Amino acid sequence: MSAAHVRTLKPGDEAQVEALLAAHADSSLFLRRNLLEGFVDRARRYHGTWAAAFEAGRVVAVAQHSRFGTMLFQAPAHVADVTRAAARASERPVSGFVGPWSQALSARAALGLDGAPMRMQSHEGLYALSLDALVVPAPLARGAWRCRRAGADELDLLAGWRAGYRVETNAEVESSALRLSSREDVEAGLAEGAAWVLEADGTPVAYQQFNAMLPDVVQVGGVWTPPPLRGRGYARAVVAGALLAARVDGVRRGVLFTGENNVPAQRAYAALGFRRVGDWALIFLETPARAIVA
Repeated sequence: MSAAHVRTLKPGDEAQVEALLAAHADSSLFLRRNLLEGFVDRARRYHGTWAAAFEAGRVVAVAQHSRFGTMLFQAPAHVADVTRAAARASERPVSGFVGPWSQALSARAALGLDGAPMRMQSHEGLYALSLDALVVPAPLARGAWRCRRAGADELDLLAGWRAGYRVETNAEVESSALRLSSREDVEAGLAEGAAWVLEADGTPVAYQQFNAMLPDVVQVGGVWTPPPLRGRGYARAVVAGALLAARVDGVRRGVLFTGENNVPAQRAYAALGFRRVGDWALIFLETPARAIVA
């Protein structure tokens, strides 16, 4: 591995970082979205402290320690160096690791957190689809079901669904703090136009919220059908409906990730045309911990 110069990022570095992320587009959606805010860390939703490794003046690895404590990265090389630099500069505890699977494991080890208790460690499949090849479920195609953007008057309903999603999918614990942050998640989705609802017979039956939206690509997230309504194809249809609308807006690609053991979700996404393109990690600590960065 070549020697690298590692430093925190500053205004003027954006184009080089975007070039690296574009070269690994399917596994860089969170970072590409957050990059739109610039290299600022002022406790806003997509802010964080950024660090990068440079070889011959070119960015070859990047990490962001987000305001939520999660470490995000695109680091085909020098993952230890950039995650240590970001954690050192941010001075905040680490709550988790989200990114390409092998990089996440290396980052956790580099920060001395392999032995920390984990709330969740999920090896996920990363899937992608050219939206020209989207397979639309028949009930949606013929208009029996309707997919539409969520409305502000549905905030209470969707916040409850979001909390249920996080308990079931992210191994979080039901609490007032979870309910509050779930409400904030939905509020952000409503404000960004990222939240979508599927209706059957005029009743909301499923929900999804893009967790990254860019002019060329969207990342599906937060797909939720209440347990009594499952097994009817609603989750697949709400994803398809949201992607159809994105395609009309000029978006050409969809990306998502789902757990290696979540066979029903894998089948649903395969039926829409998604194909696996990589390995993803969702790793969260039980309690945020200070990294070893010396």
